[in-house]
Amino acid sequence: MSSRIPIIPTILVLAAAATMVALGVWQLGRADEKSALIASYSAASDMAGEVDFPDEGDAEDAWFRRSSVNCDRVVGIDPVAGTAENGAKGWAMRVTCAGDIPGRPVTVDLGFTRDLAMPEWSGGEVSGIIAPGPRLVADPPAAGLAPLAKPDPGDLPNNHLAYAGQWFFFALTALVIYFLALKSRRARRD
Repeated sequence: MSSRIPIIPTILVLAAAATMVALGVWQLGRADEKSALIASYSAASDMAGEVDFPDEGDAEDAWFRRSSVNCDRVVGIDPVAGTAENGAKGWAMRVTCAGDIPGRPVTVDLGFTRDLAMPEWSGGEVSGIIAPGPRLVADPPAAGLAPLAKPDPGDLPNNHLAYAGQWFFFALTALVIYFLALKSRRARRD
């Protein structure tokens, strides 16, 4: 009997494995890009002076910089999971404000508490650090709340190296399974 290798399935498996390897290489490049982005955010957090609170389109350029907003009217207030400056876990009191720009609400984390009772706060000027979202993390805290942990660029995930490893593993797995299938096919023919 002949031990011919099937052409079309082999081409498909090799193309799939090559695609997976290419995706792994792309993820390695993304890991380098993300590391550079995190480094630029770290440098931005050390800059002095305030920036305007960003519009949605240019938000990432202002992340981790100081800013201030005028919360003319509190639209909503909700507790969300939060971490205090000292590392304690509890609640960050997050408010949605109608601010300087009509139709564009601003999200502000006022401060940390362990109590779910809504604080008495009717708005005003808040300064702090712009976090992803974008949202402003009040520094100093408002409404008599404790300070929240400052936004840290090091907390941004950079899991592209793990993704690259997964793609390389998938490619290797596809090749091993195909090799075992060919071996099994040959054993059945012999």
